Amino acid sequence: MANRKRDIRLQFRVTPEEKELVEKNMASLGTTNLEAYLRKMALNGYVVHLDLSDVRELVRVLRITSNSLNQLTKRAHETGHIYRDDIEDLQQSYDRLWGMAEEIMEHLATF
Repeated sequence: MANRKRDIRLQFRVTPEEKELVEKNMASLGTTNLEAYLRKMALNGYVVHLDLSDVRELVRVLRITSNSLNQLTKRAHETGHIYRDDIEDLQQSYDRLWGMAEEIMEHLATF
């Protein structure tokens, strides 16, 4: 124990229901370290766990759209032509991107 930075011990009691709630909250955050969880909650009052899967999907679609735009630009420079279908596909990708971004912003606004 002499090597520990945190050498002051705090203790408190909980009911079985409270213990179960603490364990559920920890599980929802994906943490198993009770001491770290309780310390974080005591010092900061809350822990925010963000599911960023929507953001990862947005980035994936952004990459695809950027690649499509680059290919379209390259083809336009090489041939001097832009095809209507290519423009419509690109517009659909941009519409999808904006829709996803709006959904993410609405979801984040609920926090």
